[in-house]
Amino acid sequence: MQSKKTFKPCDLVIFGALGDLSTRKLLLCLYQLDRAGLLEPDTKIIGVDQFEGAAELLIDAANTCLDNYLTGTKDTAVWQRFSARMSYVQMDLTQPEAYQQLNQFVDKDKRVMINYFSVPPFLFKNVCQGLQASGVLTAASRMVMEKPIGYDLASSKEINDEVAKVFTGEQVCRIDHYLGKETVLNLLALRFANALFITNWDHNTIDHIQITVAEDLGIEGRWGYYDQTGQMRDMVQNHLLQILTFIAMEPPVSLDAENIHYEKIKVLKDLRPITTQNVRDKTVRGQYTAGNIKGKPVPGYTEEEGANTESKAETFVALRVDIDNWRWAGVPFYMRTGKRMPTKQSEIIIQFKQLPHNIFQDSFVELPANKLKIRLHPDQGVNVEILNKIPGIDEHIKVQQTQLDLSFSEAFKDKHVVDAYERLLLEAMRGHSTLFISREEIEQAWTWIDSIQNAWAEIQDTPKSYPAGSWGPDAAITLLARDGRVWED
Repeated sequence: MQSKKTFKPCDLVIFGALGDLSTRKLLLCLYQLDRAGLLEPDTKIIGVDQFEGAAELLIDAANTCLDNYLTGTKDTAVWQRFSARMSYVQMDLTQPEAYQQLNQFVDKDKRVMINYFSVPPFLFKNVCQGLQASGVLTAASRMVMEKPIGYDLASSKEINDEVAKVFTGEQVCRIDHYLGKETVLNLLALRFANALFITNWDHNTIDHIQITVAEDLGIEGRWGYYDQTGQMRDMVQNHLLQILTFIAMEPPVSLDAENIHYEKIKVLKDLRPITTQNVRDKTVRGQYTAGNIKGKPVPGYTEEEGANTESKAETFVALRVDIDNWRWAGVPFYMRTGKRMPTKQSEIIIQFKQLPHNIFQDSFVELPANKLKIRLHPDQGVNVEILNKIPGIDEHIKVQQTQLDLSFSEAFKDKHVVDAYERLLLEAMRGHSTLFISREEIEQAWTWIDSIQNAWAEIQDTPKSYPAGSWGPDAAITLLARDGRVWED
């Protein structure tokens, strides 16, 4: 019997350990990893934040996190083991000498230090310099960066340049949590492990592709950040473009990080620029007004608490994206993402072309095209729409649309469908970089996004209104209608 592969234990240092991301996601996911036996026995969790307190402060935060977000009951034995891993350091991240405290908690000889930057990007420079000055780092140390990595290409380069002064490219893990989702990763298996799709994944058989990432929530207390960012920078620059690269990339030589990154960068370089010449035809910006979500009234964007009533930030974006290479010539990618949509929903629609000749006129005047749906949320899975004969002994063969449905929760009932952050935390601790984003990917994405942002500014484009609880402005429907297509709602 093959023994379980072991990895060197870690000192996982979470900067901003009492912040929203940590107390809502990271601590829960670390508990789940511990429960699954995936944390090495000697791995330690060190929380760093500005609030005064001892280890109990972090332990209480973790306990509250599990009470609020854990599905099922808390395992007492696992909790005792998990809480025993925790330490806490009160620290002003802007004071270089404060980082010396970390030497009391990390063991450079026995464990690898993983530094998770769950803090605003303007603090990255302080944290990097403080860590370097403290002498706590080794060549094996790593750091994990959360988005947003910049506001545009220039600021992204500035942040990455500061990080590069302390950490090499191999030491940096840039997180986009969408890359930890089962269904996004399943795109690799779906595309490159099945002849059915390998040979039918180009302009010859695919009519168009839709990517939807919809949220039913509003700003939820993030006004200061969001109003300076908008939906394009907050969602399209990272999540949606990363999904697009997985759909559109060429087969990599292997699953190694270098080969995956290489193919994704090629896609980003092949994106047709959107400029002042075509931005009106290729993009739609929206901003939600008051409406109803699931039967309850909600305020408009400029009516949210603390709002700038004159704000021109977009809360909705729809795009037609074209990829200028042989595989995707003439195949549009339609992307939309927004807040205060009717439901929280993330999915990919691969719309195949209609057959040129129909011999089943008794059933359909025009045969519906096959469709592949990849659900990222709420129920992860894959659905294929095909045409199938209706059972019976009628004179004519009649067909109807049927669905082949693979729900992860149903197909793998005995498997825990892991949260994206569980996977990414584990990959960071084990030193695997395939699921993290390279610097070149980020900068190539910003180059494309900046062109759109600059075009909007130059033509003085303002967001079109849409009521909360709808699928965005009417112009988003027109975006597809002018191509003879409709959104999958």
